[in-house]
Amino acid sequence: MGEPRYSRRTLLAAIGVVIATAAGGATYVSSSTTEQQIATADGVRTVPAVKPTIRYERVYSAARHREVTLAFHIPTGANPRGLPMSILLHGLHGDARHAAVGNLPEVLTAAVAKRSVPAFGFVAVDGGDNYWHENVPGDDPMAMLLDEVPRWLKERGYGEPFAVTGVSMGGFGSLLYARRRAERGDPVAAAAAISPGLITTWPEMAKRRAFRNEAEWAALDPLRHPRSTGPTALGVWIGDRDRFIEGTRRFIREVRPEVGTVKTGGHDDGLYRKVTPDVVQFLAKYAKRAV
Repeated sequence: MGEPRYSRRTLLAAIGVVIATAAGGATYVSSSTTEQQIATADGVRTVPAVKPTIRYERVYSAARHREVTLAFHIPTGANPRGLPMSILLHGLHGDARHAAVGNLPEVLTAAVAKRSVPAFGFVAVDGGDNYWHENVPGDDPMAMLLDEVPRWLKERGYGEPFAVTGVSMGGFGSLLYARRRAERGDPVAAAAAISPGLITTWPEMAKRRAFRNEAEWAALDPLRHPRSTGPTALGVWIGDRDRFIEGTRRFIREVRPEVGTVKTGGHDDGLYRKVTPDVVQFLAKYAKRAV
């Protein structure tokens, strides 16, 4: 038997490149082009479906006293120079590599390719399991987001964070980040919370061991501080069978965010895929203003 033969399309779909950064670290860059079929007046036509470019990099966080992973999700073909970026916060037991739930980067890339939204990107970073605050002395993921992430983006030629997007624990974190930015007099333009971990009782929150005591949780809980995000535009999405539905319904009722959507679904990928098109459209309105 002869050697296997691969088409140009197959090779392009599998390609990945490792490049060296100026700091001496390694960055993994992955992008691919597959094909999709679309209906036209003359029948069905096959067109390229461009996937996002994903870059991973290890950096040292002084705020967390450890190396962390940065994950960049960029629409393929977009100019990265000055590109507006949304910080992307992962959930409990997650990390930067798994922060992009559902098909969020793919939906963004498709929308940019169709020119239905302006180009922007997502940057995720390892934040640990402490609800994006300094629960463990010397490990301060919120300080990392506020003080280090903007510098890391600038050093790599990207624009400043115009928004924050978070899922589950990261949804809690996104509202806390918006609060901290408002307190600094530098509010973020938009915050998108997907299935946010808004828990209504201390015994339930205490199981996560993310707060030293009930008083600390109460001081940071977005449900106890509904107006703390200032002028930041808020978007909230959740499934009606999500375990955090009670707290999230209360938040939507009391805060009246610009977008407050409850869809059929749970705390899972099926729900995330339902809401990502709306999330992208919501963020895109503020990316325009950030360019």
